[in-house]
Amino acid sequence: MMEILVITGGIGSGKSEVCRILQELYGCGVYNADERVKLLYDIHPTLLDNIEKLTGESLRDDDGRFVPSRLSARIFADRKILLDVEALVFPALIEDFHTWAKNYEDDRFVIFESATILEKPELAGFGDKVILVDSLFETRLERVCRRNSVPRESVYARMMNQKMMNGISCGEIEPEVDAVIHNLGTLSDLKYSVIRTIKELYD
Repeated sequence: MMEILVITGGIGSGKSEVCRILQELYGCGVYNADERVKLLYDIHPTLLDNIEKLTGESLRDDDGRFVPSRLSARIFADRKILLDVEALVFPALIEDFHTWAKNYEDDRFVIFESATILEKPELAGFGDKVILVDSLFETRLERVCRRNSVPRESVYARMMNQKMMNGISCGEIEPEVDAVIHNLGTLSDLKYSVIRTIKELYD
């Protein structure tokens, strides 16, 4: 029976690289929740309509396409709006995931990649197993700056918003996960850690 393996971690931790390694080694499907949710606003039949009713304003351009900056402005200014929007988005996301996962029913496991799942009570308990990919704060910061060619201050501000992940990285918070992969070395080291972790979880 197919299992759902959740891969999570902070910005720059290497979770996407872990997913790539898993896909390469085991041929499993990877559902990137953080990317997929951006598409749901346009492709889900009722999600954007319901969010517009909630916010009381149009979140589309003249061609009817979703404008993310309009929603961002509302949810960053009003935490209640944020929570109400998430209450609409998360069920739609999980429904979309299960529809997608039907293509992999004969596989051992599929990957649900999400940066924020540990911080969202609505998603608590989702997935059969959870792997956290972790790395040092400064290492993650340098990786993202180098990868995205963006100012250090901008990346730092984004990372500081991930309070739980930062607490985990510095040892202040003990994560409730099935395994932790510490991404502190080379790509070969990371690949070895992935293989060892999957063996421990599934063999």
